[in-house]
Amino acid sequence: MENNRDEFNVLRKLEKKPSTTQRELAKDLSLSLGKINYCLKALNKKGFIKVKNFRKNPNKFTYFYLITPKGIAEKTKLTINFMRQKMKEYDELKSELSEKEKL
Repeated sequence: MENNRDEFNVLRKLEKKPSTTQRELAKDLSLSLGKINYCLKALNKKGFIKVKNFRKNPNKFTYFYLITPKGIAEKTKLTINFMRQKMKEYDELKSELSEKEKL
């Protein structure tokens, strides 16, 4: 589940800014650079993103991460699962509070 959450968060960030760097992702998501690299490779292998490179300057390549239709579908599925989990947690907490109020 943790990998799904990390991949979901990476997809969310890439959707907002496809030209983000791995270092920016690592900093924004509080993950190691290695973990970001692992997630990006996994997302690419699953067909959820396409990685394009272009030259930002003559000496360096910059990567551009494009979310594929398959990636958008997966992000939607993960969002729904995330929301279901949060609703379940909310209902459980609400029930616990109700029980405590009865005491």
